[in-house]
Amino acid sequence: MLTELSIKDFAIIDEITITFNDGLTVLTGETGAGKSIIIDAVELLAGGRGSVEFVRYGTSKANLEGLFIVEDGSHPIYKKGKSYGIEIEEDGMVVLNRTITANGKSICRVNGKLVTLAILKEFGKTLIDIHSQHETQSLMDTDRHIELLDLYKKDTIDQVRDDYLTYYNKLNSLRKRYKQLSENEQEMAQRLDLLQFQLNELIEADLSPNEDEQLAEERLKLFNYEKIYNGINDAYNALHGEQKGLDWLSLALNGIELAGEYDENMVEKKESFSNHYFLIEELSYELRNYLDGLEFDPDRLNYLEGRLNEISRLKKKYGQTVADMLEYSARIEEEIDEIQNRDSHLLKMHQELIDIGKDALLEAKQLHDLRKKASVLLIKEIHKELKDLYLEKASFDVNMSNKKGSQDDPEFEGMPVSLTPTGFDNIKFLITTNPGEPLKEINKVASGGELSRIMLALKKIFAKHQRVTSVIFDEVDTGVSGRVAQAIAEKIYSISTGSQVLCITHLPQVASMADTHLLIEKHVTNKRTSTTVEQLAKELRVEEIGRMITGTELTETSKEHARELIDLAEEYKKS
Repeated sequence: MLTELSIKDFAIIDEITITFNDGLTVLTGETGAGKSIIIDAVELLAGGRGSVEFVRYGTSKANLEGLFIVEDGSHPIYKKGKSYGIEIEEDGMVVLNRTITANGKSICRVNGKLVTLAILKEFGKTLIDIHSQHETQSLMDTDRHIELLDLYKKDTIDQVRDDYLTYYNKLNSLRKRYKQLSENEQEMAQRLDLLQFQLNELIEADLSPNEDEQLAEERLKLFNYEKIYNGINDAYNALHGEQKGLDWLSLALNGIELAGEYDENMVEKKESFSNHYFLIEELSYELRNYLDGLEFDPDRLNYLEGRLNEISRLKKKYGQTVADMLEYSARIEEEIDEIQNRDSHLLKMHQELIDIGKDALLEAKQLHDLRKKASVLLIKEIHKELKDLYLEKASFDVNMSNKKGSQDDPEFEGMPVSLTPTGFDNIKFLITTNPGEPLKEINKVASGGELSRIMLALKKIFAKHQRVTSVIFDEVDTGVSGRVAQAIAEKIYSISTGSQVLCITHLPQVASMADTHLLIEKHVTNKRTSTTVEQLAKELRVEEIGRMITGTELTETSKEHARELIDLAEEYKKS
């Protein structure tokens, strides 16, 4: 959940810090007070498109920072952090930070690490789900419907979809190879000449695994021969010779041995010292032998320099390491064989395409069957939610159609559909709000108020599956009143029982449902406009909701009505 939001020099906001609680938080206030500006700040923090217009007049930059607490240890944010090398501690704290400068640059951070705007957006959409009147339209995007349906039955669909994707990737890779090999003969002849030249160059180089590392190590020794020789020689001389190290150690050993004849404590010391003495003596002989074997060969050094230069030249063309170059050599050797025996390889690959295509199609059919079962359950659940929102006459359906196969696909034999990364299904959510009217795409048939209710019905179902920590509604209740407003209030609250919800509203019914009520006000001080945020206690809530009811002056009647709304909301929460 979003725990704390800090905003500085953003639009008309000078500097504010807002602490958010779990459950349903509503933000109310006069039009233009800055409610939507706060949501804009959260949206930008989640990777939304920025603009220099957001930087407060007279300042050099706007700064936004949000602290999120993720209590679920299996939340996708941990996997996301790991993939980008961003550490997320066990306490689940995630800090998003974004600075927008007056010249239009954005500086983004996640847990203090600099990231691109695209990466910030990936983290943001994992944590926050923002819905406004405009964003409702994107929820109705038919391209996203297959994703939403799969999300609805994630537990049963995910594994099958992953299995299908494995086959699809193999199929797609083979398609590319088949297409490349099927190109005209002139292009293949040119490709063959290039590959043969590269292979000959690599064969002539006669590379061996890890050769570059071994040669570099040998060159380092030869290049520093004098330092190595002097170091070992100094060590040997320090141990041997008159009045050298071993003589003194021998003298010490004799002294301890003599003392041991009269003191039992020295017997054990003598044995320990004796062992170390002989180890050092043996080491000194090894140093002498190694020193005798050292030899400086300038011709060998020149050879090593030349060989390493040649390997370095080849690396620029064929790979960063010798292992990469050897792997590339094996790969192009295989491709040369394919081109030289093109016809037989095409026949073999064509059969492989058909076989893999059939396997992929079986997985896609299983995926299709699971989606069909999921759509039946989704339709039933959507109708229940719509009924709760007084759209009982509306009819919702999930339209499933197949992506038609192409005769140009080499695996088309026995393949009546076209396979894509999501299978062969086209998924569209259709609805009609008037009996007798045909089902159509949601955003083509629904009015503003109906669209808000349909969106809430979908969000009620999908919120628990998307696993975002915060859901934000920006005036999605526009265009409704009366019993529908009450139904929307209850639906928004029900979403908040499974996820933190922040909601900008002008409806007193929604405001009365709040667990936390924040009042946004605009003030003019020293000829500058600024925004303030105040958490309202119960009596102040009554006054604010009373003003929302009358729209003008606060009256005792409106205050009484506000108290009644709050009491009814508390009773609903308990039930």
